[in-house]
Amino acid sequence: MLNQVQHDTIFHVKYIPLLLVTTPYCLLTGVNMKYPKLRELREAIKALIKGPYTTKFPFEPHTPFPRFRGKPVPDEKGCIGCGACAEVCPPGAILITDDLSANPPVRILKWRHDFCIFCGQCERLCTTKEGVKLSNEFDLADLNRNNMFSEIKKELVICSDCGEIIAPKDQILYVAKKLGTQAYSNINIIALTQQEFLNNSADALLITDPSQPLRRQTAFKVLCPKCRHQQWVFDDYNKTS
Repeated sequence: MLNQVQHDTIFHVKYIPLLLVTTPYCLLTGVNMKYPKLRELREAIKALIKGPYTTKFPFEPHTPFPRFRGKPVPDEKGCIGCGACAEVCPPGAILITDDLSANPPVRILKWRHDFCIFCGQCERLCTTKEGVKLSNEFDLADLNRNNMFSEIKKELVICSDCGEIIAPKDQILYVAKKLGTQAYSNINIIALTQQEFLNNSADALLITDPSQPLRRQTAFKVLCPKCRHQQWVFDDYNKTS
């Protein structure tokens, strides 16, 4: 870096006499060369007085310009785990892993800084606009690439019958908040809001046998769309209503 700074300074100093000779010639012989040469001369004089444009980083801290796109920093409260950022990430630097063996099951969202191109698509297209923000941090060098990541874990809502993933819990609660009173037309949202705000499990109020097919009494359980369809279409005798 130091050699580059010295080279830039010497280059500008040597370049000034050449400009002083060529600029008057260009002014006399060609109108089209007038403004470019004057602009070069002005920049060379400014560089000689103010010094080179390069900073002294890493010997001195460097402060990035406003709106600099640096390290993406996910926010635990703002992120709902929907995965929209991973869908729009050009290099695929955001990895999503669902761990169903955990208690409770969780979704892990991992931002790989060694793959990130700092384009800002994850921040721009975030569902909540608060899930991830690009910071001014740019010095991310590390000897181990496995350390270059940020991650968030979100609790998953699982179908109480087949065990399929419905959505992250925070995502469903976010949708419920956006819908307002219209959210109570969805049984899954009703059950989850009861658990979240009233500390009351809808499944605990139902006495069902898991070995038996879905029945009408399971209407208020948390079910995936497939099981919900089966529960509404078939009656207690497993026949179409």
